[in-house]
Amino acid sequence: MNRPATAVVTTTLSLLSLTALTACGGSSDSDPAADKPKANAPASAEKAPSPDERLADIIITTSDTDGFRVQETQDEYIFAKSSDEVTVDKPVCAPLAYAMNQLPLGDPQASLTRVASGQTDAETELTKGTTYTYVTLSAHASGDARSAFTDARKAVDACGSGFTAEANGDESPYDSVTPEKVTPAGDESLGFKSTITFRDVKHVLHGEIVRNGDVLAVYFSVDGMAMASNRPSDVKLSPTVVKAQNEKLG
Repeated sequence: MNRPATAVVTTTLSLLSLTALTACGGSSDSDPAADKPKANAPASAEKAPSPDERLADIIITTSDTDGFRVQETQDEYIFAKSSDEVTVDKPVCAPLAYAMNQLPLGDPQASLTRVASGQTDAETELTKGTTYTYVTLSAHASGDARSAFTDARKAVDACGSGFTAEANGDESPYDSVTPEKVTPAGDESLGFKSTITFRDVKHVLHGEIVRNGDVLAVYFSVDGMAMASNRPSDVKLSPTVVKAQNEKLG
């Protein structure tokens, strides 16, 4: 490409990698036992779980999502490893850049990301092909989750004309951002959609942010296969995946 690489490319490569792993029979399913803390001795049974342990306990797994496979993301294809690596031409839009690149919002104590792929019969009207819904959970100190959610709401309201994010020499321009109605969940929730143009083809991306106490859940959907094959896409978030995760937040 003549233009700089974009986050879209990294997302596409990640999705292609996931598909290849599945086709080859390799299993990178998230192992619930591996994520959960090991049983402690009775003497420490009353010790409160750490933020990392708490997220590992409530993140969705394949067994929670009817017809979907939940896997860890591929680090080699991510846009940025942390929000510190991301710059945005409109600072107010930064929460959206994080949300659409599997980065946590605010100043989390811990975060965890999974990607759910698949399609159930009930969702065939949403998309033709495989749905990829990214889920990023983050645990926060008291008050930080609320503040981060407020910043995200401001970003949705202020970034209608789009913005550009950059990280590690890669540039990701978003053409527009629009609020989108979602099913209420947690203590507060908001939805949005964004459009991007890649190789002169328009794609619509969908996101949702839910706050439940001091935990934030960020959902994001993309059709990397459509981008790779240069065809338009508009893939909604999987209701099955979002509902399953929202129920575990409680």
